[in-house]
Amino acid sequence: MALDDQRKSNFKFVGTRPNRPDGMDKVTGRAKFGADMYAPGMLHGAILRSPHAHARITKLDVSRAEKLKGVKAIVTRADFSKKISFTPGKDLETWNVLENIMAGEKVLYDGHAVAAVAATSALAARDAVKLIDVEYEILPHVTDVDAAMAEDAPVVREGVADKSVPKGLNSNIARYHESGHGDVEVGFKEADLIVEDSFKTEATHQGYIEPHACLATLGNDGKGELWCTTQGHFYFQKICAALLDLETSQLRVTASEIGGGFGGKTTVFVEPVALALSRKANRPVKLVMSRSEVFRATGPTSSTSMDIKIGMKKDGTITAGQGTFRLQGGAFPGAPGDLTAMCAFAPPCLDVVLYGNAPNTYGWTFACVLGLAGAVRGACAIVVVSRFSSLMGAGAMCAVDTLCSAVAPAGARLARSANHTRAWIIVPISGGASVELARSANHTRA
Repeated sequence: MALDDQRKSNFKFVGTRPNRPDGMDKVTGRAKFGADMYAPGMLHGAILRSPHAHARITKLDVSRAEKLKGVKAIVTRADFSKKISFTPGKDLETWNVLENIMAGEKVLYDGHAVAAVAATSALAARDAVKLIDVEYEILPHVTDVDAAMAEDAPVVREGVADKSVPKGLNSNIARYHESGHGDVEVGFKEADLIVEDSFKTEATHQGYIEPHACLATLGNDGKGELWCTTQGHFYFQKICAALLDLETSQLRVTASEIGGGFGGKTTVFVEPVALALSRKANRPVKLVMSRSEVFRATGPTSSTSMDIKIGMKKDGTITAGQGTFRLQGGAFPGAPGDLTAMCAFAPPCLDVVLYGNAPNTYGWTFACVLGLAGAVRGACAIVVVSRFSSLMGAGAMCAVDTLCSAVAPAGARLARSANHTRAWIIVPISGGASVELARSANHTRA
């Protein structure tokens, strides 16, 4: 018997399976995704991307590409807002987006956009990109989490550190966070077993099936329309308008059907470029990323390096925890080092973490020569916190599992399981109930 047939509910919709409003369009092929929209007189866009991880642009000449038949517009960094500038201590969100969607003096990762072309066909646009002459001065780079924080590591972007970073550290370090409560030293003395280890996780792309795509129309009167695949069209409207010196109200953004996003389509990448090309050519421009471009130039989750120390009693009670979490945000600040530090010890046994000898945690956010890191959503992730990766607690969970293997496994896991929702953490399913069911199974040996 299906599980749905066993459930009794007094709710009208909760617990039922109503028809999806978009279901018919999707199964019949009527639904329009990012690359499905066309417009009369539409041009096709292509982007020239850096082959180097870190380099200074010493020459950028588009004259040969401009002469190619079918080319209608070419844009570089000079075609975006001059009002947006780097000002230490100020909100740099728009500046960072501008730096990411089109390189200025330097390219900051392999795949960084350098110039873009709009032409009468996709083939002509790709051919024109190959005719753009660029010369680079190759600069040293690192991509490893710990190497980027070393004193002698090459600096990606000067001045990105905010006031939270202690003085005297490498300029790649963008943010620092420290939190915790309780006396961890007393907690460790009460523990029957202590595990201390270091862990690393690599950057993981969201892997959505549909690439980033958009159709942009922007006239000389400052009024524009943008059709794109996005998880946040109001944010796209605000950012695109700012990058192109438009009135926000004059840019209409329509979100298409989305072929997967998982947090990766909350970030602006190609949309301002398509709008800039459209304004220059005075015709609609369609831009669709290739699969290679998606992996090279859009943001995966942060890679991390973690040092974890956790103490546990024989009955499975966690007595203390301590962790240092280092997260790379690509070439830009934004990795959730603070949220990681606050949340990494939250899933196991909330009563202990909240009211016992809770962890002292340290979170570092730093830059290295990788694309802008972004959010990754997944099953059983903590869904309330935006831009938050489910990988954040991997080190802490590995350490806890090591302890559980040494201390009455099923009982320890039950003792550390979260049965209630506390603060802003959402537990999708009761951990305690899950362990109880597993322990009661015939094949389980407690």
